[in-house]
Amino acid sequence: GSCKLHIFHTFDFRNTTFVDISIWATLEDIIFVTQEKGTSNIRYLYPWVYPALPAAEWENLRNLFNIYLHNLALSLSGDARQLQTPYPFVFQCVTGCNLYPNGSYSSFYHLAYKAHNFLSFNVDKACWERQQESELAAQVERQFSTFVGFSETLQHLLNVTCIDHMKKFIEHGKETLERQVLPVATVFARTPSPAQLLLGFCPRPISVAWLRDGQEVPPGPELNTSAILPNADLTYQLRSILAVAPQDGHSYTCRVHHRSLGSRSLLIPWG
Repeated sequence: GSCKLHIFHTFDFRNTTFVDISIWATLEDIIFVTQEKGTSNIRYLYPWVYPALPAAEWENLRNLFNIYLHNLALSLSGDARQLQTPYPFVFQCVTGCNLYPNGSYSSFYHLAYKAHNFLSFNVDKACWERQQESELAAQVERQFSTFVGFSETLQHLLNVTCIDHMKKFIEHGKETLERQVLPVATVFARTPSPAQLLLGFCPRPISVAWLRDGQEVPPGPELNTSAILPNADLTYQLRSILAVAPQDGHSYTCRVHHRSLGSRSLLIPWG
């Protein structure tokens, strides 16, 4: 099947001397590795994570990431200072690889500044491409383009190491990846609308629709569905609200599709 291994990190530059760095990795949508704040220690969030790779490889990754994070923070800080960028500011990075059912894969590296696309690494060409026309983006692109050794290493890490490690994590984390929790759905009235809340489903992908007299209600201002939010027990929740005029004479049903239900649908009538 398909799978994705993504690594997220944020650099929160508070002033000229302090940057708060956060880093975590996901397999599919499961956070399975983080780095302890203020240390270089890796936290393995599931029992299967550490045994998936040799101890020497974990140590190698720890050292590699520490050097990378330190140098990236120094470089970004220097470029921002050179252009007198006002503090505080935040850089966010997501990088990783995606594996597809036919065995092919893709990999990427994207850097954002203040939540907007800023710079990307072209993995095939091993070169940097700015995503916005700003002085800072041009400066960072120029600076990163001089790091030839880093670019070549990053290309290898994304095209080879990432895929190799993902396959090992998939093998060891099979039970976690395949975990399914049936959705529990409740429909309740909130004047003047029916609303529906789903709690505790896993995995994350889910489809929720309202049916009016058996016909699906199309997207519009009367329909409001929240983002899928995580629960503390590693399941997810979602809320969907449909605005309905009092005594409009129609019948309403909420329909849920989820992997744990197989080919069935969960239908919850209202009223």
